[in-house]
Amino acid sequence: MIDISDKIKTILEQLPELPGIYKMIDQRGNIIYIGKSKSLKKRVKTYFADNPKWEKVNRMVRLINNIEYVVTDTHLEAMLLECSLIKSIQPIFNSQMKNDKRYVYLKIEDFNRHNSLKVTSTREENSFGPFRNKYMLYDIMDSLKNLYPIIKSNDSYDFEYNLFPVSMNKEIFQENKKSLLHLFSDGNNFDIFIKILNQKMQTESSLCNFESAIMYRNMIQNMEYLKTAINKYKIIMTSNIFITIPLKNGYKLFFISGGNIVLKEKLSETSEISDETKNDFIRRGMKSTENFLADMDEKSHMDYRDILYSEIINLPDEYKTVGTDLLIQ
Repeated sequence: MIDISDKIKTILEQLPELPGIYKMIDQRGNIIYIGKSKSLKKRVKTYFADNPKWEKVNRMVRLINNIEYVVTDTHLEAMLLECSLIKSIQPIFNSQMKNDKRYVYLKIEDFNRHNSLKVTSTREENSFGPFRNKYMLYDIMDSLKNLYPIIKSNDSYDFEYNLFPVSMNKEIFQENKKSLLHLFSDGNNFDIFIKILNQKMQTESSLCNFESAIMYRNMIQNMEYLKTAINKYKIIMTSNIFITIPLKNGYKLFFISGGNIVLKEKLSETSEISDETKNDFIRRGMKSTENFLADMDEKSHMDYRDILYSEIINLPDEYKTVGTDLLIQ
């Protein structure tokens, strides 16, 4: 371990092996970094190991004069608290989750001879997102230009790769716009489009047109990115979700609606939770949604949504229930 003060050594020894968040504080009292962990003791100690892996850690450790922490019941709550504190405090050594104002949207234009899509900083009609990486969107926009016009044909799409972008008149532009709106509206539509791209890639590869095959491969990756970014969160934004997280001594229950935790409760019992207990909690959760008001804008909410999604998707099925009617009969 690197040379550190007796004060920091004492704090490191006192840290619990429990989930929570930690704040690194400099000698002026400024919070310079906020992190979270399933085990505060194990995580925080790694910053003071010899030869830290990241230069940023090496620079930060020299400035640490104090460490504060907050214990949470679950790692989920630690992640959510970390996110909230980073947004409000903006610590200098944190890079993620504090710049949500820079997140952007992808808008399908009404009519523009040169661009069917554009990046906007606010939600507008026929826009999708928000997205973190606007430069990725620019790359996608450029690659799609060579496929226009895309024409929806029954349950498929007709398009060809053009060496130079085609100049579309207003009528063709509207057909292309209709196709893009249909494509972006559902993950299944993306699957159809990606399947066509894959077929074209295989054809080009079989003809030894490897440059064209690579171009289609890159388009497939772009479409997979859009599909995921636009559609993967729909289930948590449109459903009521009941999850149970086991604790060392009991359980923590969460009722999620519209991508927000509207009710949570800690149970100390170590035995299995009864159906009656679950139903009572779910009824109270549904009642809480009637008066719940989200206190953050869409861009800020994106980071919280990501945290909830990752937790829900990784929970074993026996610990989560998703649907409109969650009550156990």
